[in-house]
Amino acid sequence: MSSRLPLKLGYILKGYTISQVLGGGGFSLVYLASSELDRKPVVIKEYCPQDLVARQPDGTIAPNAPLAQTPFRQGLDQFLQEATALAKIQHPNVLSVTDCFHANNTVYMVMNHEAGRDLRWFLKQLTGSLDWDFLQQIFPKIGDGLWRMHQLGVIHLDVKPANILLRTSGEPLLLDFGAAKTIGDPDRFSSFQTVTHGFAPPEQYLDGDLGPWTDIYGLAATMYNCITGAPPPPALKRKEGTSLGQLTVNYTGQYPYTLLKTVESSLALDRHQRPADLGTFLALAFGQQTTSANANTGAGPSLEAGLAKSFQ
Repeated sequence: MSSRLPLKLGYILKGYTISQVLGGGGFSLVYLASSELDRKPVVIKEYCPQDLVARQPDGTIAPNAPLAQTPFRQGLDQFLQEATALAKIQHPNVLSVTDCFHANNTVYMVMNHEAGRDLRWFLKQLTGSLDWDFLQQIFPKIGDGLWRMHQLGVIHLDVKPANILLRTSGEPLLLDFGAAKTIGDPDRFSSFQTVTHGFAPPEQYLDGDLGPWTDIYGLAATMYNCITGAPPPPALKRKEGTSLGQLTVNYTGQYPYTLLKTVESSLALDRHQRPADLGTFLALAFGQQTTSANANTGAGPSLEAGLAKSFQ
């Protein structure tokens, strides 16, 4: 089957020059590029579904078989719809989509490039010392960004440590909208469904209803990972009987009981047992009301100092 080759380095795409292939998933390729106007680095995501397309010599892509035409077109429409929705989200802790355009028989979205380390690095380097202060300075802001996304009708569907960046300033940033969908979309784009074991609730495996409750599970699983040093067991194994460690038993005294209890309830396999929305989640876990676009953008001094040292 024909391969979906990436664009060549040096390729100029609507005023952006491709400088590096960063990676890709089931339905996209991601590039580092620079603006021809100001040389500012950006990240460009290209709709390029695996096993459905082939790259032509001029850079365009095309379905690689007659049967690929329909799923390619459906996915293209979905990608454009979601890119347009994401471009409306302006929040200091959510990666900005700054441009969206057609080219090469496909669609591209452009995002700001941010320097920092993702949460996986901190989990690896500082396991056992990600304390209450650390959680307070990361998760209320990420939760508020998700709350803003939900208000605008978009769910992330892949909240996990790899998708939370801690910028050099100390500000957390929610990344990677490759799995994002509009709330209530009847076409779940299931052939490219992203599922990260440990962070995905059962409805993502079992064709259940997806919504804000799905992101609440992912956010709680990420916090669970910070507290325990390991992600929760995969949801399907939990449904088969694998138990979830009781935070309110094992970590009482290290973190507030209300936080531990909220994380536990947010990891319920039955979505109806999770908090109703992220506003409720943040109020229960941190005693904080969501602020959305008015979120505080200042990092706490202890985290900012620690990050500055980490990047030296």
